[in-house]
Amino acid sequence: MTRKGIIWLYVFLIAILTDIAFILEHNNELRFFSKPLVILPLGIYFYQISRSVFSTLLAKTILSALVFSWIGDILLLWEEFFLFGLAAFLIAQVCYIIGFKVAQKAPESLFNYNFVKAFFINLPIYIIAAYLYYLINPNLGGYKIPVIVYTIAIVSMVTTARERFGKSNSASFWQVFIGASLFFISDGLIAINRFYVSFPEADVLVMGTYAIAQLLIVMGIRAHLIQPQ
Repeated sequence: MTRKGIIWLYVFLIAILTDIAFILEHNNELRFFSKPLVILPLGIYFYQISRSVFSTLLAKTILSALVFSWIGDILLLWEEFFLFGLAAFLIAQVCYIIGFKVAQKAPESLFNYNFVKAFFINLPIYIIAAYLYYLINPNLGGYKIPVIVYTIAIVSMVTTARERFGKSNSASFWQVFIGASLFFISDGLIAINRFYVSFPEADVLVMGTYAIAQLLIVMGIRAHLIQPQ
C-alpha cells in the first residue's frame, strides 16, 4: 500500500503547478483544462491505495469527498454556477466529517461526549469563523443562507479532524488536522476575496492552500489505513 499508485501523486503535483502557472499568467481559458485535473489524480491515487478496503465506510466517504470536490472545482469555473459549486463542496465536507469520525478508534458515544470541554477547545475555530462571517456578512445578499450552512459544515469538518487527537496515530492526526485547517483557510480566502475585498494574490493562495489541504487529508487517511491505532 505504501508505494501503490505513487505516479498519480506526481501527476497531481504537475497539475496544480500548471494551474497556478495559468493563474499567474491570467490565462483563465486554459484553467478550464488545468483545474479539473488537480483533484482527479489524487482521487485515483486514493482509490489505488484503498482498493483492498474499498468496501469500508471510510474509503467510500473519503473518495466521495474527493469526487464532490472535483465536481465543485469544475462548477466554480463558471460564475453562474457558484451556488452549485458551493453545494458540491458542502457534500464533500459532510463526507469528510463522516470519514474523520470513522478514522479513529472508539469514537465517543453521544451520551459520553463532553460538549462543554469540546466547545472551549474548539473556541478559537469558532471565533475565527464568526469574525470571518462578520466581515463578509454585509455583502452576502442572497448568498447569506447558503454561506451560513457551508460555514457550519466547514467548521464541523475542522473540529471533527481536531477531535481525532489521541484516537489515531500521530502522523494521521496531524496530516488530517492541518489539511482540514488549510481547507478552512482556503475557503476563507475565497469568501474574503468574493464578499469583502478582492486582492490579486487570492487565486494563487486559494489553490495553493486547497491543493495542500486535499493532499494532507489523503495522506493522513493513508497513514491511518497503514498503521491503524
